[in-house]
Amino acid sequence: MAGLAARLARYQTDDLARRPVASGRLVRVVGLTLEAVGCRAPVGSLCRVETLTGEMEAEVVGFSGETLFLMPSEQLTGVMPGARVTPVLQAAGLPVGMELLGRVIDGVGNPLDGLGDIYTADRASFTADPINPLSRKPIKEPLDVGLKAINGLLTVGKGQRIGLFAGSGVGKSVTLGMMTRGTTAQVVVVGLIGERGREVKEFIDEILGHEGRQRAVVVAAPADASPLMRLKGCQTALTIAEYFRDQGLDVLLLMDSLTRFAQAQREIALSVGEPPATKGYPPSVFAKLPALVERAGNGGEHQGSITAFFTVLSEGDDLQDPIADASRAILDGHIVLSREMADAGHYPAIDVERSVSRVMPAIVSEEHMLMAKAVRQILSICRKNQDLVSIGAYKPGTDQAIDQAFTFKPRLDGYLQQTMKESVPYDMCINMLRSILGG
Repeated sequence: MAGLAARLARYQTDDLARRPVASGRLVRVVGLTLEAVGCRAPVGSLCRVETLTGEMEAEVVGFSGETLFLMPSEQLTGVMPGARVTPVLQAAGLPVGMELLGRVIDGVGNPLDGLGDIYTADRASFTADPINPLSRKPIKEPLDVGLKAINGLLTVGKGQRIGLFAGSGVGKSVTLGMMTRGTTAQVVVVGLIGERGREVKEFIDEILGHEGRQRAVVVAAPADASPLMRLKGCQTALTIAEYFRDQGLDVLLLMDSLTRFAQAQREIALSVGEPPATKGYPPSVFAKLPALVERAGNGGEHQGSITAFFTVLSEGDDLQDPIADASRAILDGHIVLSREMADAGHYPAIDVERSVSRVMPAIVSEEHMLMAKAVRQILSICRKNQDLVSIGAYKPGTDQAIDQAFTFKPRLDGYLQQTMKESVPYDMCINMLRSILGG
């Protein structure tokens, strides 16, 4: 009872903090942006906008002179000329705590799963102060994700930030779900940003499953959510992951996708008049990407880690897309999913030759590194000579390296493929690789 009384008192305090101050009025609506005059509020603060169906929350995203630019957190309906705009004195923050495990929430922490309200003892800001790079623990230990191709050939370390690059429909969501069920991380935070509503439910019910959901928190801001809600969804997922990391836990963060985050920021920036720079993306997009990614990683000596997989949608399978190119520069490695392999029924469609884990040499044994290098060489030889072998232009015995490569190729293909429900522990992945290569 004492704990409940404390919670009620805290929520009453939050309500007082959110009491309105001097209000202004709405003078203009341009696209998705509201323009208000007569009130003062800092960038990043919340305002309440009067509509025909009640009050709607909007965030201050910019200003020009005495005019505030507001971005609503929901669909823009029922707004009238001259509507009252009231700044909120102080935001309540995001609820964080162990109570979030097993729940599905929206971009600002409201429950979506119909399991009732979420009451937590702590709240956190959507933004966080940058971590001193010298205070982070080095990445020294591998993280088991349950996938043979990643555990064996693209080993990921605890605290690493890695990108999952692919076009649409190549299996990004399924690959994320496999890692969610197979990882040894204590907590999994999944951010489904800008996805179709149908895919959100399918990911939770079928790909994630009941077992995977018990230690996971899912943040969903689907494609029909406002740009602000999609932007907040990414920040919410990072804030929750940071909370669990600060409790000393190892967290696996799966963000699908970083491209949708960039597109949401582009919509907001263009709405307030920021000029486009590269393929329609304004400069603020490329400033916010590293700020988001750097929130993941290892914490201090008494903290845990956030191992993050950020999916990047390569438009038209073009890895030179501005967002894909910028993401590769700020991440600790990238995993490329190949449409050609997916079309051939090879799942997960991980193209080992085009993928790299930059921390792998520091976290695996010399034997493991040599085996991974040998596999890359075999796959490279097979790819370069596949056409010659297919048309019969190559005669066996001409080149010993080519003969050996095509001898190993069927067994490696079997190693790299994995069913959606299958999970292989890290040590078993290494032993299987050793067995295939003959020690």
